[in-house]
Amino acid sequence: MIKKIEAIIKPFKLDEVKEALQEIGLQGITVTEVKGFGRQKGHTELYRGAEYVVDFLPKVKIELVCGEELVERAVEIIMNTARTGRIGDGKIFVMPVENAIRIRTGESGTEAL
Repeated sequence: MIKKIEAIIKPFKLDEVKEALQEIGLQGITVTEVKGFGRQKGHTELYRGAEYVVDFLPKVKIELVCGEELVERAVEIIMNTARTGRIGDGKIFVMPVENAIRIRTGESGTEAL
């Protein structure tokens, strides 16, 4: 069974999370700079004397696909490495993947990973 893990984390935690995932053999990750908010609901900033609300905060989305046997360990690593203990640490989502195909070779399933 193939799973996809998506994690929304604080940007300054990216390198640490990436290195920790590589240590367990996960090499292929996709990283996207994103903006969003959850319970944190943004914050207020001052610009040229005017106060305004920044409700979409910069985050990083990490996406990786792996075999089911690595999911629990990968989630644990992301959680422990990305955690600061403060609001806005992020979320992790795990979902099934129907198939994966390597474009270059046509390999599919876990062989394509």
